[in-house]
Amino acid sequence: MIGKRGRVTGRVGPGLVGEVMIAVRGGAEAFYAYPADEDSVIEIGQQILVVDFEEPRTVYVQRWRPL
Repeated sequence: MIGKRGRVTGRVGPGLVGEVMIAVRGGAEAFYAYPADEDSVIEIGQQILVVDFEEPRTVYVQRWRPL
């Protein structure tokens, strides 16, 4: 999961349990999401990068920044 990109479907921010959709096993699945940086807010529709993963469905994400 670490290194995968996805899209925010439920606002990710401090004190919130956000939601992201990530391509997995030929489809897309929803995961609970928290910001990797505790002060970050990532709005619905923005692309994210998974930087950490906890079983079974929790990811820590940051805003995707293309090179």
